[in-house]
Amino acid sequence: MPLLIVNPLDFPHWNESLRSLPGHSFFHTSSWAEVLHRSYGYKPVYFTMWEGDVLSALLPCMDINSFLTGRRGVSLPFTDYCEPLVSDAALFPEMLAAAIAFGKKQNWKTLEFRGGETFMQGQEPSEWYYGHTLDLTAGTQKIFSNLRDSTGRNIKKAEKEKIDVTISTAPDAVKAFCRLNALTRKDHGLPPQPLRFFQCLYDHILSQGMGFIVLASLRGTAIAANVYCNFGDQILYKYGASDRVYWHLRANNLVMREAIKWGCDRGYKTLCFGRTEPENTGLRQFKTGWGVREQVITYYRYNLKKDDFIKALTIIHPLYKKAFKKLPIRVLDFIGTVLYRHMG
Repeated sequence: MPLLIVNPLDFPHWNESLRSLPGHSFFHTSSWAEVLHRSYGYKPVYFTMWEGDVLSALLPCMDINSFLTGRRGVSLPFTDYCEPLVSDAALFPEMLAAAIAFGKKQNWKTLEFRGGETFMQGQEPSEWYYGHTLDLTAGTQKIFSNLRDSTGRNIKKAEKEKIDVTISTAPDAVKAFCRLNALTRKDHGLPPQPLRFFQCLYDHILSQGMGFIVLASLRGTAIAANVYCNFGDQILYKYGASDRVYWHLRANNLVMREAIKWGCDRGYKTLCFGRTEPENTGLRQFKTGWGVREQVITYYRYNLKKDDFIKALTIIHPLYKKAFKKLPIRVLDFIGTVLYRHMG
């Protein structure tokens, strides 16, 4: 079976082709590739195998050329997880060898995988995260009856505050989310993603029926919002943001509840809560309160100079995070616009 290196943006029916491969997700779509390419200038390099017109194997990758972090291959940047997809596990070694050979020709320093534990037996992960998945086929009644007690209480508290919750794909909702996201990233000691990224997310995801924003407002002011993406029978919780001034109202719980109801009403099977850093116990506690299944997501990094798997390095030092928390949002916006593409 021949191996072809392709750009999914050149395939009008790419997303339909994905459905032949088990394990496909939103992150494998050409829509997500388009967002990454147009936002950050990354070049899509997707290693594929085909049986006629049927896609049989896929290893998505982006060619990142950065004067700060070097030239690298990443599968995929700013992506919670991206499992290699194969109809037969025996196909993966050939795809890995092809990716390594290609990377050496392109002078990549490393080749990074956001997933792939099934195929990386015996290799030490470069880093790992928690993942959480909610089964939506149980229906809203069963899901909400199985919530952790504290999650249920938080929902009731938010309801008493008469918080308005809306679901939207409109540009105004994106604008409201971006304002909250800048506040949240500052709280975490991080610059926000560039506004261009969210414009691309609107153009290629939200406006195309592949995502939505759930927005919580109090007396006309947006206080919490989540961005969700959807493909096939899956929904992905991709971004969350809120104003800390209103955290005590527990609006985030209402936002998540509405997303769950939306997914159940439309026949989606799963809601993935994305990745969670092991040290982020608060976020992990929030996610596990919804009756999710918890798993571990492993990342791998291959050094093309040493021909070996290596551990990851911390990109943002804790001291920088402390400094970022003190900077005005306008300055953080500028930093994000300049530096974000180098961090993928």
